Amino acid sequence: MKHATQILFATSLTIFASLAQAEITLSPLFSDHMVLQRDQPNKVWGWAEPGEKAKLSIDGQNHPILADADGKWHVTLDPLEVGGPYTLQIKGKNRIEISDILVGEVWLCSGQSNMRWNVSRTENADLEILVAKYPQIRHITVPRIASQTPLEQFEGKWEVVTPESIAEFSAVGYFFGRQLHQTLEVPIGLINNSWGGSAAEAWTPLHALEADERYAPLLERWEKRIAEYDPEAAEAEFQANLAAWEARDRRGRRPRAPIHPTKHNHRPANLYNGVLHPVIGYGMRGVIWYQGEANTQRAYQYRHLFPLMIQSWRDAWDQGDFPFYYVQLADFSRERLEPMDSHWAELREAQTMTLDRLPNVGQAVIIDTGEANDIHPRDKQTVAGRLARWALANNYGIDIAYHSPTYRSMEIQGDSILLTFDYAENGLYIQDYHDIRGFAIAGENRDFVWADAEIVDGNKVKVRSDLVPVPLAVRYGWAMNPVCNLRSKEGLPLTPFRTDDWPGITTDEH
Repeated sequence: MKHATQILFATSLTIFASLAQAEITLSPLFSDHMVLQRDQPNKVWGWAEPGEKAKLSIDGQNHPILADADGKWHVTLDPLEVGGPYTLQIKGKNRIEISDILVGEVWLCSGQSNMRWNVSRTENADLEILVAKYPQIRHITVPRIASQTPLEQFEGKWEVVTPESIAEFSAVGYFFGRQLHQTLEVPIGLINNSWGGSAAEAWTPLHALEADERYAPLLERWEKRIAEYDPEAAEAEFQANLAAWEARDRRGRRPRAPIHPTKHNHRPANLYNGVLHPVIGYGMRGVIWYQGEANTQRAYQYRHLFPLMIQSWRDAWDQGDFPFYYVQLADFSRERLEPMDSHWAELREAQTMTLDRLPNVGQAVIIDTGEANDIHPRDKQTVAGRLARWALANNYGIDIAYHSPTYRSMEIQGDSILLTFDYAENGLYIQDYHDIRGFAIAGENRDFVWADAEIVDGNKVKVRSDLVPVPLAVRYGWAMNPVCNLRSKEGLPLTPFRTDDWPGITTDEH
């Protein structure tokens, strides 16, 4: 009897699955409380029985649906007016109704743990959560699933910002969206698909990496790692480390359970397929991005990997060169007494180089907001504000400072070097100290020493040292956790830089 019951149950599941497959369905991106991007057509898609016909309607628009041979369908909505709420209906073999749809501005929030970092763990989290009452700001989070096969579905739904719903959402994403909403007074939709600890190559499609021979060693290394992985040995090592940790009265960080390399968030294309692909094509204004910590040991590679990743997203979205605004790495770790090479500084340099390699990108410099003892600074409000400045100035026509001062040129003047900076039209400002901190200077021997510096002519700085009578190069903020204190009069920190192109410590790109 038990066996017969199991067979009947299994048969029922099969029949139910077959019926469910025949019903017309939508991507989870299209659910109650969603936000559609204003001022543009928007794609809506889903699945049905191959050849099934249906009709989609919203605000007087009517669009026929025809599922292709694979059961996929999509329609493109005409632009809708800002506001709402709208209701979307689909009528076929079954009926679907999605309500409380708003039209406004949609942004994708992506990256690694500093983007994933939720509101409940930020500065003044209790106060921030108490006032999180914004019915016109909506958010949705994509689950973290690694895959080498492009995924289309995920479990998730849009939610209205309330004290109950916002605590676990991306803090940078929420504070960014809140600033836009308060400034523009339009609905805001935020899609969070970030993954802590993830590497840029995991967010890049495999075909893009395979097309460039520079990534052959990277791909070969992963193939070897997967082929040689021994799950039993990895589990045994984990259990031994766990026992040792418990024997130490659980002091220090708990050992991490092993992750099969096929599911790793560094494996090339794993996150592009698993958490980005399900949302590709959803109408949006642009992307905000906070990542780089996982790639610091290969900073020179990041110079071309990061632009490749961005371009591959734009190619897949087929929405032109949409805005892509990213956060430069914050200051972190202990301060160094003397100037020295730094893989974090080289990664920041690679991020800055992206400004000249792609159109419509922007960098939020946060060299002043980090924490020496935590790679996850709690001040996510400042980070979001600097990202929002880029969007407000470039996409919404707001007259506001947005670009941190950046190095333009140098001129050797005897025993000094005169530096000129862009985006400092109103002059530079010294913060905290009476003197300028953060500059180092070197001569032919390439040994950097701390330098004296003074502001001249507003956007120029003269740098010198008695120890370097014939200077050749200058660096500023060149460390994991530099002491540096120059900013624009509007409060945006001077972008860390170097004038030399001498080989760094991350030139091995493999």
